[in-house]
Amino acid sequence: MAVNKIVLAYSGGLDTSVILKWLEEEYQCPVIAFAADVGQHEDWDAVREKGLATGAEKVVISDLREEFVRDYIFPAFRANAIYEGSYLLGTSLARPVIAKEQVRIAEAEGADAVSHGATGKGNDQVRFELTYLALNPRLTIIAPWRIWDLDSRNKLLAFAEKHHIPVPVTKEKPYSSDENLLHISFEGGILEDPWNEPEEDMFKLTVSPEKAPDKPTYVEIEFEQGNPVAIDGERLGPVEMMTRLNELGGANGIGRLDMVENRFVGMKSRGVYETPGGTILRAAHRDLETITLDREVMHIRDSLVPRYSELIYNGFWFSPEMRLLQATMDEAQKTVNGVVRLKLYKGNCMPVGRKSDNSLYHEAFATFEEDEVYNQADAAGFIKLNSLRLQIQALSRK
Repeated sequence: MAVNKIVLAYSGGLDTSVILKWLEEEYQCPVIAFAADVGQHEDWDAVREKGLATGAEKVVISDLREEFVRDYIFPAFRANAIYEGSYLLGTSLARPVIAKEQVRIAEAEGADAVSHGATGKGNDQVRFELTYLALNPRLTIIAPWRIWDLDSRNKLLAFAEKHHIPVPVTKEKPYSSDENLLHISFEGGILEDPWNEPEEDMFKLTVSPEKAPDKPTYVEIEFEQGNPVAIDGERLGPVEMMTRLNELGGANGIGRLDMVENRFVGMKSRGVYETPGGTILRAAHRDLETITLDREVMHIRDSLVPRYSELIYNGFWFSPEMRLLQATMDEAQKTVNGVVRLKLYKGNCMPVGRKSDNSLYHEAFATFEEDEVYNQADAAGFIKLNSLRLQIQALSRK
């Protein structure tokens, strides 16, 4: 396969450092190392220096935090996206924004190939490559883990030593992790046995509920058309919003998840996640919808959430069906304006108040006291009409 220039999705870790040198040797062409800042804690100067030292023609570091929150996290949370009832899609949402930027850099730099470090067993290879193909199918895709023979950590270390690639002398992590502004995930290693409880020192974003404050924290979140815009009356931009929510959730032990999920490629995988801010955001958003969404609109929208979430998880962010569903979800959000008050306490996130100028809740109708707007006798005809088919079935059985 003849290629002239490659853009590699690069993190500076062992895998992508080896891939960087391997691509250079295998294809005998320049390689641009591209690193994406989506909110992970990283020494970007060290990443740049290591990439250049390992042989990259150029290192490009893109700050994608604002775009990630504004154009990926917020749209997904407007739709209440959740995979298999639990997972808030932190890694799944980050991949398309990274791959999109990688395609942009390839086009800007005159590269004809893109590469990534995802393995042939996981979901990320699909998410990266579906995005590449949706945005520029002319690019050649190189997935080293599917074609090379460096299929073990020892082989990677031997290759790194041979090519003088620095490998930090640190204790090997008993799992792999991925971090961004929405979450941090932990997989593999000791977590591959689903019976093993995660060790407490693994968690980074949250205190344990047992060690959370004994006093509850109250917070008010304001929404405009389904997007969070202010906390306790202070208007915040997208990145500041997620940062503040993560701090609030983390301090109160909120957002830990341990689950076994179904990967797109067909196997089950155990993952442990910390999503403190996202957990708060979803709880607040859903609660505000209870007073601002029409019943039938809510029920139809809710029926679409599993399909919408599967599209994100499986890597189809840039697909026509995703555009259709996002437009539908956003149409439902035009009236989702208002404020939700939440009580955060030892891992729990409890909505305790909500208000909106678009509220469909009216005490005059809902009250158990005497009212003048609802005739309870009307319910008899309503029940009779709705029971007609049930009565017919009962009579036919006799």
